[in-house]
Amino acid sequence: MIRKIVDYQKLNEDILTLLINKFPDGYDDDDIIVYKNLQNEIVEAVEVRTEDTIYLVKVGKRLIQAMESFDSDDDSDSINDSLDTSALEEE
Repeated sequence: MIRKIVDYQKLNEDILTLLINKFPDGYDDDDIIVYKNLQNEIVEAVEVRTEDTIYLVKVGKRLIQAMESFDSDDDSDSINDSLDTSALEEE
């Protein structure tokens, strides 16, 4: 199993989707993993997994904003997809 530490700035759409699916209402203190890096700095992260990789995604205000923004973008796309446009197409 591959293990990767990812900063929110380097999140791709796939990892962000995993985060949204695992934490649809946001993450809690119980979900946060705390460790010290090589510079002896305290780092907080949440874990998401794929079949072959475990990702530790560093947490912070910007991660929360990225998750909320990505989730709201998906919601607006699904709303637009579900609109009945047949009346518009006839005109």
